[in-house]
Formats: sequence, structure tokens, C-alpha cells
Amino acid sequence: MSTVRTENPVILGLSNQNGQLRGSVKPAGTPGGGGGGGGPQQQQLNQIKGAINGNSQPDVTATKGNEFEDYCLKRELLMGIFEMGWEKPSPIQEESIPIALSGRDILARAKNGTGKSGAYLIPLLERIDLKKDCIQALVIVPTRELALQVSQICIQVSKHMGGVKVMATTGGTNLRDDIMRLDETVHVVIATPGRILDLIKKGVAKVNQVQMIVLDEADKLLSQDFVVMMEEILGFLAKQRQILLYSATFPLSVQKFMVNSAHLQKPYEINLMEELTLKGVTQYYAYVTERQKVHCLNTLFSRLQINQSIIFCNSSQRVELLAKKISQLGYSCFYIHAKMRQEHRNRVFHDFRNGLCRNLVCTDLFTRGIDIQAVNVVINFDFPKLGETYLHRIGRSGRFGHLGLAINLITYDDRFNLKGIEEQLGTEIKPIPGIIDKSLYVAEYHSESGEEVKP
Repeated sequence: MSTVRTENPVILGLSNQNGQLRGSVKPAGTPGGGGGGGGPQQQQLNQIKGAINGNSQPDVTATKGNEFEDYCLKRELLMGIFEMGWEKPSPIQEESIPIALSGRDILARAKNGTGKSGAYLIPLLERIDLKKDCIQALVIVPTRELALQVSQICIQVSKHMGGVKVMATTGGTNLRDDIMRLDETVHVVIATPGRILDLIKKGVAKVNQVQMIVLDEADKLLSQDFVVMMEEILGFLAKQRQILLYSATFPLSVQKFMVNSAHLQKPYEINLMEELTLKGVTQYYAYVTERQKVHCLNTLFSRLQINQSIIFCNSSQRVELLAKKISQLGYSCFYIHAKMRQEHRNRVFHDFRNGLCRNLVCTDLFTRGIDIQAVNVVINFDFPKLGETYLHRIGRSGRFGHLGLAINLITYDDRFNLKGIEEQLGTEIKPIPGIIDKSLYVAEYHSESGEEVKP
């Protein structure tokens, strides 16, 4: 495996048809804080917070020193926050939460993996009125997997709040089930654009009392793929509602929406993107021929200490072929792409997230907002053509203060893309050394069950 840049050139699985192949707390005495601090609830809150370890990366630790208690949040919400392991607000949360609580529109730009979901879910949940049996908040995301992930986070953070009803609805699932669910009380809907628009038009999802709408991965939602649907959705909402836009990148489509749209009302702008790539992600490239890629990947597997890895290809066909090769080499491997049936995608995503497989091969379906903290290595088996795609891919590792590696397999045809992406993102992708320092990407990791995950 050459490292010189040149101008010349075994786990449990199902069948290969579904992508799985063998092989101390301040008392909250202000409004919304729940009163005095000496009761059993406060003691439980102290225990939760005291058990949490801090993060080590400046992307999430270069804060102003605020505490979540400073925002006068309900104590029940604080309990959920600390149980999630969020000890202190990250920079994007510090900047965003008080503004969102004030009711002002927000246009926020921050790196992948720095806590954008918490930045909007915390104020969203704080403002939910359980006395009202109606949809009060919408979160729109571009993919089914991200919708499921955000809904799970929302449910976990709100679990002590005494009855916040959260619903995820996406295309490719049973519409009748969603219609029946909306017959009951739902406070928060997390959805992909096409499905929620369909439910609104059918008169099933009544959104006239929605007070907050969030566009997560706003650059994608305002691209040509979704912008017409987003305009329609916003047109169904009451005029007095709040819009929060979050993304790591704000291309021309977002700028046009901000300038020309009648939907935004003097949005508060947050930009924490002096650097585009996460400080916790170390980036390398290996200069190879197309024929050498699988051998190079095999070498990486044997030499790296991988908790979990995500491997990106540029097409669905290459995803399946590579996943088969990896399983034949004796490594555990799942794959996922947009052409798979939805139930299979859901199963693969669920099992990978729960640590049932070490490696996942995928297309760019998996680049948007997916937060799996055990992932410490991302490999671009096929190098992307766009800097925006590269940024979102490598952001799957090194999330929320964790360390990670991004390794790029570069062919002769990729060399100009590599240089262009370095310049566009203001980053450096170094030649891969013979031995990679484990301190750059290996850290003690604990699963949700509390069991240490061994690489």
C-alpha cells in the first residue's frame, strides 16, 4: 500500500438479501424548574449527573461554561438530559437553546456530531404543553433512518416528563398505521417531507397549532429534491410559528431560502464553523489502484483497532459486492442502501446501532445525522466527488467529543478531487503512516447496557 501522493498515476446474521452477511446539580427554583431542590427527585438528578464523564474534544468542550440548569428547564426534562449522558451543553447548544426558548427563528450552522439534535429537542420539549392534545412541534429530516434516530432520542430525553407523545412517520411504512396513530394524542411528529405532507393533505395530521418546526439537515431539505414539499408544508402552518434550521453546511439553496422566503422572520444566525471538519477526526489517504482496494481494506482491518466502522461506496451495486468480499475475508459485515426494502433497512440499522456487527458498507444514504458513538473508523472505499459529501461521511466518526479516523482509498482519478476537497474544507488529508497511533482513535467505549465494547 503506497503512501506517497503522486501526480501520476463472526456474528449472527440473517440472509444476504437483507443486508446482513455472516462472516452535582443546582436547585431549579425558577419558573419551569420544579421548585426547591431537596426532594427525592433532586437527589436522583444529582446521582444521574454525578455518574457522567465529560468529553475531551474542543468541538464540544470549548464552551462558555453554562449548565443546563441555567436555562430554567423543567426538572423532569433535566433528568432525561443527564440520563442521555449530556453533562453540559455543547457550544451549539449554548448558542441555540436560550434563543429557541425565546421563540425566535434560528439559522444555525455547526459541525456534525456536536449536539445539534439536543440543541433543538431540548427547547422543543420544554415548550410542549401536555394539557393540549394536539401536534405542537414538527421535526423534518431527509431520511427514514435519521427520523427513527431522532425520535428515539426525543423519547428518551422526555421519558420523565409524564406523557409527551412522540411519533415518527416516514415513507415506505404502513400509512394506515400512521393514520390510526394520529387518531390518538401526538405532541411531537418527526417525519420525512413526503410522508408528513401526505398526512397533512389527507387532513389526518392537523398542524394548525404547531408552534415550532425544525429542519434538521436543512441544506438537504432545501435542495431541489425537497424544497417544493417544504414550501407546501410551511404553507399549512399558522403564521405565528417558529422555524429552526440546522445543518453543517449552508449552500446557496439555504441562503436563497433565508433571503427570499416569507417564512423566516429575522432569524438569529449561529455559525460555529470556523473549521469544517471535527477536531477529533484524523484524516489519512492511501494511494492505490482500483484492483488493490480490497487488499488495502483487508490490511486496514488487520492493523486497526476498530470498534465499529462505516465504509462508503458510490453505488448500491458496489456496496453489495464489497460487503460480500468483506464477509468472504472472514469479517462481520452488514450493508445498507436505498434500493433495499424498508423493513430490511430498519433491521440493519437497528442491529448495527446495537453493536451486532463490526462493519457496515453503505451508500451516502448513511451520511446524514446518523449518530453511532461506537463508530471510530470511517473508510471511503470510493472517494466522493463533493466536499459536502466528504464532510458528512467522515462526520460519522469522532462524534460529540469522541475520537475517530477517516481513511480514504485514493486512485489516480481521485487525486484532483482530493486536492480540491482539502482546499474547499480548509483541511489536510495526510498520507497514511505504516503504524497509526491508537491514541488518535481508540478510547474506552461503553454500550447503552453499560458493557464495555472490546475492539
